Amino acid sequence: MEKKLFLSETDKKIAGVCGGLGEYFDIDSTIIRLAWVFLLIPTAFIGGIIAYFIAAAIIPKRPME
Repeated sequence: MEKKLFLSETDKKIAGVCGGLGEYFDIDSTIIRLAWVFLLIPTAFIGGIIAYFIAAAIIPKRPME
């Protein structure tokens, strides 16, 4: 079966990007969130925040089945 990346509807804090990445890579979403925070620091938060909202805009929601 082909894996697809979707925003998480159940494991989300803002838009479900980190929860969706956690589901896709089968990693705890808390680890994804911590990694995202550590990546925000060198970009002075602006680059990481922009990247998050771009990801939220382009990653599709899971279709209703």
